[in-house]
Amino acid sequence: MDSLIFPPYLQEGDRVVIISPSGKIDKAFLKGARKRLESWGLEVVVAPHAGGSNGAYAGTIRQRLEDLQAAMDDEKAKVIFCSRGGYGAVHLVDKLDFGRFRQHPKWLVGFSDITALHNVFQANGFASLHAPMARHLTVEPADDFCTQALRDILFGAAATAGGGFGYTCEAHKLNHRGTAEGTLRGGNLAVAYGLRGTPYDIPPEGTVLFIEDVGERPHAIERMVYNLKLGGVLERLSGLIIGQFTEYEEKKQLGKELYAALADVLKDYDYPVCFNFPVGHVTMNLPLVCGAAVTLEVGRKEVKLSFNNPTI
Repeated sequence: MDSLIFPPYLQEGDRVVIISPSGKIDKAFLKGARKRLESWGLEVVVAPHAGGSNGAYAGTIRQRLEDLQAAMDDEKAKVIFCSRGGYGAVHLVDKLDFGRFRQHPKWLVGFSDITALHNVFQANGFASLHAPMARHLTVEPADDFCTQALRDILFGAAATAGGGFGYTCEAHKLNHRGTAEGTLRGGNLAVAYGLRGTPYDIPPEGTVLFIEDVGERPHAIERMVYNLKLGGVLERLSGLIIGQFTEYEEKKQLGKELYAALADVLKDYDYPVCFNFPVGHVTMNLPLVCGAAVTLEVGRKEVKLSFNNPTI
């Protein structure tokens, strides 16, 4: 696949549009996100239905689609900031028009259910940003590491300072050591699994895949990973990053902890595998650029994920 298009860096005064394409959100978090983004010198526009409610959703499908499409078409906007995940983005994936967006690309920011939109944006040739959303920007302090990393990526601070941008974390006993280069893709495992076999599926070749999830039973997670194995996805990856799986109860039917069960599924692959990477429904949810060229180095004591694109 050709290199993806990276939206331009932000400058003070640029516009960011906050939308709620999936679940409904406490308006206090919209207010908090707006305040944080404005503190970065940005013009913040809250979409008409961002604080809406329609059952579990932040509006009807039509309303949520209107907000997202309007943000994509806004020539002055530089960021589409998703307020939260939940469920509902899948309603929109086959209804988006990228005609005007191609003339004025902008960053899509979010995670969890927003994985569905990340897949759509990448399928249309654009990089996007898997990163914390409104609740995080509201409840965490201004100097929070992930908040600052998000700001640095959006404003190009890492690139303009020279050198590479990346993260380092402690090694895990189940890791597969080695070095791999590839395109970083991934997100919420259940959401990505729901798009398997569609035009919005993640292409495995040359991919360093990262996965995370929340509230899924261990046997369901193992089943989805087996699907990737049996479908020939795992064998074609360049590397694999196992993130955080949270808010579940260990079930004895696996006979072992979740990571150990997944390690059994992955034991036949010789590419680098990193367990316990800080990405997911946790406070330390590192912003990751989906579609970026990366190097994954899994060593004995530490893991390094380096972004190789000169635009990051």
